[in-house]
Amino acid sequence: MTAAAPCRADVEAAAARLAGLVRRTPVLRVAALDARAGAELWLKCENLQDVGAFKARGALHAASRLSEAQRARGLVTYSSGNHAQAVAAAARRLGVPATIAMPVDAPAIKVRGVERLGGTIVRAGTTSDDRRAAALEIVARTGAALIEPFDDDDVIAGQGTATLELLAQVAEAGGALDAVAVPVGGGGLVAGAALACEGTGIAVWGVEPAAANALGASLAAGERVAVPPGPTIADGLKPVMIGARNFAIARRLLAGAVTVDDDELGDALVALLLEAKVLVEPSGAAALAAALRGLPGRPARVGVILSGGNVAPELIARLLARHG
Repeated sequence: MTAAAPCRADVEAAAARLAGLVRRTPVLRVAALDARAGAELWLKCENLQDVGAFKARGALHAASRLSEAQRARGLVTYSSGNHAQAVAAAARRLGVPATIAMPVDAPAIKVRGVERLGGTIVRAGTTSDDRRAAALEIVARTGAALIEPFDDDDVIAGQGTATLELLAQVAEAGGALDAVAVPVGGGGLVAGAALACEGTGIAVWGVEPAAANALGASLAAGERVAVPPGPTIADGLKPVMIGARNFAIARRLLAGAVTVDDDELGDALVALLLEAKVLVEPSGAAALAAALRGLPGRPARVGVILSGGNVAPELIARLLARHG
């Protein structure tokens, strides 16, 4: 990509590069969820993506843009789970090693996923800053290429292909969206969604856990601010700060950001499981939780990004007992 501000054309170019390399995930309609939301919901199932999350798109796109010499030294990243698996999968596809800095409290299911894909795990603290510092040390020592989890133009464009697909699938079904709701961690997915919707008139809303609202706080302040994350079941949505590139796009293109609490996340996860027979992780349920409550302005037709489905069985059991 050029140094110019990223735009919709960059997402379209990423989609062309990724054609046949990632899944075109389905879009579902569920009447019971429409009735609860009082709106037409179009559910984009990135939980059915390779490695169980949208992260496969950005990681593979960014890795594929490296030169052969860069790839040969291996890939490095830092992640609480889904991006870790995505980079490990990209490295396996490219035939190179991957080393991932993960938190000491990373969910076991995501750790097993990385190990199954051949990635080497380095444990590093509990925050994204801890993980990034560990990853940068590995890069300095080995010369490996760093695949940023969210604050990178190639990653953003790759993640944006999920929303670009959603728009195409809705159009193919004879529909049209008024808004798209997108889970927000570091901001790569929502920034990509905003680029994909640029010029369409579709409002893009970021959705964050109430205990980790770095995007909303930054939008309110007019600049990026650090928000140390509090406890939440949405382990994939806990950055200390939104990415700089992502925030620049969000300020320019987003309709805004809303928060959901853990009760809403659990309720949305269980509602999707029981009504649609589709399993997501709590982070992946964030956009649905906001849509069920109702987005600002009450849009009639809402695209909902179900961002991932890697969830521990014991958490599902607890949430079913509480919300089932």
